[in-house]
Amino acid sequence: MFPSSSPETGRDPWPDGTRPQPAVPSRGQPPAPRGGPAVDQDDRRERSGPRRARRGGEPARRPDDEAAEPDEEVVPPVEVRRSLAVAVAGFAALLGVGLVLGAQTSGPGHRLPFAFIILGVQMLFVLSWTMAMRPPAVLLVAGVSVATAIAADAAAVQTDVAGLAPLGFVAVGGFVLGVLGQLVRRVDRVRVTDSLGGTLLIVVGVVAFGTLIVLSRIPAGTQAITVCLTASGVALTVARLTDAVAPWPRLAPQVPRGAAGVVAGAMVGTLVSALLGSYLVTPFTPTRAAIIGLVAAVAAVLADLAVGYAEAGRLMAGEPPTMWIARHMQGPLGGFALAAPAAYAMCKLVL
Repeated sequence: MFPSSSPETGRDPWPDGTRPQPAVPSRGQPPAPRGGPAVDQDDRRERSGPRRARRGGEPARRPDDEAAEPDEEVVPPVEVRRSLAVAVAGFAALLGVGLVLGAQTSGPGHRLPFAFIILGVQMLFVLSWTMAMRPPAVLLVAGVSVATAIAADAAAVQTDVAGLAPLGFVAVGGFVLGVLGQLVRRVDRVRVTDSLGGTLLIVVGVVAFGTLIVLSRIPAGTQAITVCLTASGVALTVARLTDAVAPWPRLAPQVPRGAAGVVAGAMVGTLVSALLGSYLVTPFTPTRAAIIGLVAAVAAVLADLAVGYAEAGRLMAGEPPTMWIARHMQGPLGGFALAAPAAYAMCKLVL
């Protein structure tokens, strides 16, 4: 219990009637600085405002400091041009029809007509990809790529046993020649590292079309070309047409492509290949045709999409755009170039 009386009760009063002060001096206002007018402490607090402590002892930012920081720049999405998407879809459809009809002209002892058609597509591939990627010594890379295409087609037609080994040797030789040709030029020696990827893609792309000639020489190869290239052509066409109508959801603000087109193209291409498989003879079935058509369609659509990302990256890096027709031909040509070896691999694995 607390005491009822004050603790001072019963004690003698101080002699002088005053209570002694403590030894420590009382805290008061600091003296005003010399040489200037006195500053009111309340005004100083109003101007500066309270400063809250952060973790680690750092003072917190004031609201006016946060407002002074610039906001992040919002990049507006690239506009999707419908007429251009329709034009690219038409080019993909024509390219697919030409390759499929050209494969029907191939037969035992008559490989040259199909080889000339493949050579024409390879020339378009070299033109579009060299103009779009612009490697050092463009003329040298283009010349080596054309020579590699001719050598690959000749090897695919003239070899006794149909296989990919001669095409592999041709691809390695063309890549080595392209790199050595750039090393000889002193001006382009500094950029040789940057040009390795571009040279490799162009050389491998032209050789990939040669696998169609090899595929036409094996049993059921022509039917496999029909199924795979039809699925690829339909997938590329549907994907571009869908982008012209509904380019959503956008995969990236800088790439004028939508996910709906990619998915719809692969699905429709697989459906068409399954329908073709129901009309073809053994060993084709709707299931087997759907499997190989799915792989070819997905490969073609993804290659076309990757070309769009590469073009957006070059534009963001500040490189000037090249010939517009070469840039827009690059996607479908790259899609068919990747679908060709995929068709060969699926024919060997599934059929």
